[in-house]
Order: sequence, then structure tokens, then C-alpha cells
Amino acid sequence: MTDRGSAPRPPEAHHPSAPDTARLALVVGALGVVFGDIGTSPIYTLQTVFNPGDPHPVPVTTENVYGVVSLVFWSVVIIVLVTYVLLAMRADNDGEGGIMALITLLRRSGSQRGRRVTAVLTALGIFGASLFFGDSMITPAISVLSAVGGLTVVEPSLAGAVVPLTAAIIVVLFLVQRRGTAAVGRVFGPVMIVWFAAIGAFGATGIADHPEILRALSPGYALGFLFGHFGTAFFALAAVVLAVTGAEALYADMGHFGRRSITRAWLVLVFPACVLSYLGQGALVLADPKNVSSPFFLLLPGWGRLPMVLLATAATVIASQAVITGAYSVTSQAAQLGYLPRLRIAYTSESTMGQIYVPWINWLLMVSVLTLVFAFRSSTALAFAFGMAVTGTITITTLLFFYVARARWHTPVWLIAVGATVLLSVDLLFVAANVTKLVHGAWLPLLIGVTAFTVMTTWQRGREVVTAERERREGPLREFVDRLHSGEVPTLRVPGTAVFLNRGNQTAPLAMRANVEHNHVRHDQVVILSIDTETVPRVPADQRIVVDDLGYAEDGIIHVAARFGYMETPDVPGALALVDPARTEGRLELDQASYFLSKIELRRGKEPTMAPWRKRLFIATSYTTADAAEYFGLPRNRTVIMGSHIEV
Repeated sequence: MTDRGSAPRPPEAHHPSAPDTARLALVVGALGVVFGDIGTSPIYTLQTVFNPGDPHPVPVTTENVYGVVSLVFWSVVIIVLVTYVLLAMRADNDGEGGIMALITLLRRSGSQRGRRVTAVLTALGIFGASLFFGDSMITPAISVLSAVGGLTVVEPSLAGAVVPLTAAIIVVLFLVQRRGTAAVGRVFGPVMIVWFAAIGAFGATGIADHPEILRALSPGYALGFLFGHFGTAFFALAAVVLAVTGAEALYADMGHFGRRSITRAWLVLVFPACVLSYLGQGALVLADPKNVSSPFFLLLPGWGRLPMVLLATAATVIASQAVITGAYSVTSQAAQLGYLPRLRIAYTSESTMGQIYVPWINWLLMVSVLTLVFAFRSSTALAFAFGMAVTGTITITTLLFFYVARARWHTPVWLIAVGATVLLSVDLLFVAANVTKLVHGAWLPLLIGVTAFTVMTTWQRGREVVTAERERREGPLREFVDRLHSGEVPTLRVPGTAVFLNRGNQTAPLAMRANVEHNHVRHDQVVILSIDTETVPRVPADQRIVVDDLGYAEDGIIHVAARFGYMETPDVPGALALVDPARTEGRLELDQASYFLSKIELRRGKEPTMAPWRKRLFIATSYTTADAAEYFGLPRNRTVIMGSHIEV
């Protein structure tokens, strides 16, 4: 049995010589969780590029087909293979990846580099994480819509059922989130193996019919299309970027399966299958431009289209599951790092990292996804909005990676300059192309990102204001303990153990001060406990606690700092059980201990600490804060909550 939120590392993380079966299991698991989004992109990418309803349509000509397919291939190579697999995945935070991991690495490097630069890049990172929430809302909508939309290829009269059926699937998907994905996770990998084998096989049949499409693998066609027809190619990039949606998942889920397993799965199966599918679709369009209406499904013979719709629906549900879980993880990490309030988080698996359920985020995502489905009603309409979230996150990840590479690894400046110039030029070209779609839907992920960014930065600023006022009221801890020990504050000593949760060892807990000054009592054993969230995913058990006797251990008063990683759920009783009895003048009586919490009620004050609207936003956001007793694993029948109010 493991501690909640402290699941074992992947076998390869600890044992490079892990059995081949364990490595294979990790690869299969990665296929089921990591590659759902990017693996379903072939359903709608080429269809969207040549969509006649696009405000900047790409004419279906032989030259353009070669150019677009080549552009798709080399975009995947540059962004997914080079930026993420070869580079970004080398920047891990104790095995964890993703933009939040880059932010923590950036904050560690802040003391060595300019604070202003670090602050700007950290803000950019938070905005990148904010854009991921937009991705989390759009991915389920566009993926399931595109898969169910295949019904119209099988039977055109079913067009009216696409939106209701999509909505039903999405509702079921979010309703089962509370059960966790551990139980169904075992079938995700095999389903995706079948998916990639199928799209690769049918892509190969298309290539066999028109092998000349293989010319598109030459970068000359991509460059010729981009620079020879820049006006057309530039606008096409806004849809070409759909081929790399989900690239961030490779990096974000690195801690779940390990870099090696993800890399192997990508190189051995995912990348070849996707390339074969794109080439096969390109060959089909070359044969008959009318096939551009749905090249993915038309690539299949008639008998295979309905089974492929069912398989595609399963694959897109898996893709949605992965990005929803990613939203939970980003939310949890942001809360641990102080950018969001403490939310109620349920860990749904004791053996698989990242398997968490955040109810508040779940219902927010469900309402948002359903709204998108009914508002846009087709995957091609949503595609205009999708690219902006993806390109923004990719560009910010690339920028932060190169900064971390220079600050932490001391990579030569010339190498940083060359790599950053090439990769950021590609990223910014995609961003610029998606800006042209602002009035056609690209404003949506930006709006979501700006909203999430505003909430997170407002919460961070509000916490600073509240912390400063709280510290002023609490006063120095050692001075308060001195007064208590000297008898300056008259108290009645009662048997038992009292645990006062506090923010550190510098100030006296408000609950403790109120208990002493108003009730005039103190317990024989007094533990002032602070919870420290480290910028690493997990903290080893032997480093979990740090005890400070405050100079009065013989009087039964100590301070305990319990250290948890940002991927862990704080377990207060479990941490206190690790305290050495020799440091506390006897073993702590945890079975009967009383826990004291200081509850702060926020009010809007007149001091110019923040703009009035930000004060209202901060107070409103505070209402989503999870119950502290439940969050810290405290026994309800022995927890005392003492209130106070603070103006912001």
C-alpha cells in the first residue's frame, strides 16, 4: 500500500535493467494514455486544410497536395520529434515533465539569473499552462465530433444525429471520471495499438495505389509550397498545426511512463502509423479531388467504414480522457505551487501516478465542452479555434526549454542561438498563421487562456496580501512561545496532544494564539505543524519531516515541517507518525490528538492592494477552496476550527 499521491516511479526510472515485460507494459500504457490526441489528428487534419468553407481555402491541386502533405510531415518532425522527443523531454523535474515542470526548473534558476527575466518567463509559463485549459475543452469536442462525423460518410442521412450522439458520449465520459481511469486503463493501450495498426495499414493501401505521393517526404516540397505559394501556405499552417496537437502530452505525461517508453512508442508505432495515414490520404486526394471531403474515412473500403467509425470514436474518447486527466494534473500542480486555491482532489489509483479526479474542474470542463459542441456543431468549425491553444503552448514550451538549457546546463550560447532561432521561427510562423483565424474562432482559446491566467495571477497576488496581513497579526512564534513558557500568559495545562497547522515556523498560529489568550489553556504536547510543498513531484519518506524544538522541547512544544511534493496529497497524521519520540519527550498521542485550524474569512478592504475587480475575483475564487480538514487528512471528530477575518 502506498501513500496517497505517492505512487511508485516507472520501473525504468529506478531500474535501467528492468525486465522486458515491464518495459513493454510501459510502452503499451503510454500508447493508451499519451498518444490519444496526436494519434487521432489524421481524422481531421487534411480535411480541414482543404476545407472549402475555410475563410482562406487551399485549392485542391496536385502541387498543393504534395506541398501540404510534405508540410504536415516536416511539421511533425520538427515540433514533435525534435522539439519534444529529442529536446524538451530532457528537461525533467525529478522525472516529471510538462510546462509546470519547466516553471519549477525556471524558479530554481531564478537566483542565478536576472529576477526580472525569470518573472517574465514564469508568467509566460503560467499563460502556457492556462492555454492548456483551452486545449482541454476543445480536444474532447473536436475529437469526438470528428469521429462521430464519420457516420455521414457511411450514411449521409445520419448527419442530424452527429451532435446529439457526440453530446451523449461526452456526458457519459465526464460522468465516469469519478471512478478513475485505472480500471479501464488496461484496455486503452490495446485499443490504441489496433487504432495505429489500422490507420497505418489503410494508409499503406492508399500509398500502394499512388506511390508517387512518397515524394512528399522530401523537404523540397514543403519549402517550395511555403515560399513558392506563401499566401496560400501561410494560411494553411493554421490547419497543418492540427497534426501536432497532443505533442504537449508526450512531455506532460513523461513522469507517468518514463522518457524511454514514450520515445519508443512514438518511434516504433505512432509516428510511422500517422505518416502512413497522411500519405495515404494525400494519395487518395491526388486520385480524386472530391475525396477531400473526408479523406480519412474514404480511404477505407465500404465494409470497413462503420467499424472504423466505432474504433475512431473509442480512440477519440481515449484522447479526451488523456487531456481531461492532464487538466486535473495541471490544476493540482498549479494549486500546490500557489497559483490556484486548494481544491478537493481524489486519487483514484494507488499504483498509477497522475490518476486523480478534481470534481470542480470535471464539471467545469463538461459544461464547457458541451457548449462548444452545440455552438460549433462540426470539427472543421472547431479547428479554427484549436490551433491557437496548441501553437501558443508549443512556443512557450520551446522558449522556456532553451532558457533552462542555458541557465541550468550552461549550453553554449551559439548552440542556444541556432536552435532557438530555427525552432522558434517555426513556432512563431504557426502562431502568426493562427492569428489570422481570430475572428473565426481562434479568439476562444485565447479568451480561455487569458481568463485562467487572470485567475491564477490574481490568486497568487491575493495570497501574498493575505499572507502579509496574517503574519502581522500572528506575530513572531518564538516570542509567543517565550511568553507562554515564562508564564507571562496565564494558562491551564491539560493532558493530550494539540496540533496547530501553520504556514511556517516564523509566526504563531492564529488558532493557537486565540486558544491561549481567550481560553487560557494549552496541552501537554503542542505541535506547530507547517506543510511545505516542494518544487519536486515527490519527497522520500526519510526526508518527509524536519523537527525544530524551538528551545522548549522539554516543555512539550515543538515545530514540525512536513514536506510533500507537488504531486502528493498531504497526509498530516501519517507525517506526524514519523516524528522520533526522542525529539518530543515521549511519543505523540496521535490517536487522541486534537487538530486546530485557523479559518480566514476574506473581506474587500479599502487599501489599494489590488484593483477592486481583482479583489472581488480573489474572494470569489476563495469559495472554491477545498475543506482543509479533508485535504490534510485530519479526523473530523478531533478537528477544531477557529475563525478570523482579513481585508484584502
